Amino acid sequence: MKEPVRKLALLAKSRGQEGPPGITRTTLSYDKDIMVCHFTMNKGAAIPLHDHQAAQSGYIISGRVKFFREDGSHFIAETGTGYTFSAWEKHGADVLEDSEVIEAFSPMRPEYGV
Repeated sequence: MKEPVRKLALLAKSRGQEGPPGITRTTLSYDKDIMVCHFTMNKGAAIPLHDHQAAQSGYIISGRVKFFREDGSHFIAETGTGYTFSAWEKHGADVLEDSEVIEAFSPMRPEYGV
């Protein structure tokens, strides 16, 4: 069985997918162990509380996003902020300003494969 892989992608030539509304994800590169995605997030968009097998690390290129956890704790990530959620850690987000974000997932998220 062939393992999922995309070794190289140019953001300007890649197609994004919207979901939830106001959040567009473009999968850039991945193999079975890691995946890198680019997100554009519109002010007012929200990502509901969720979890997944993959650990998730991100970097805010521009904008401001409020991330929250199941226990009610939260933090504001703004331009230049890096963050990590552990595997199965429930988290969500409210987009406070139009934002551009890079996130890496390990292992890769099969539902984000292209």
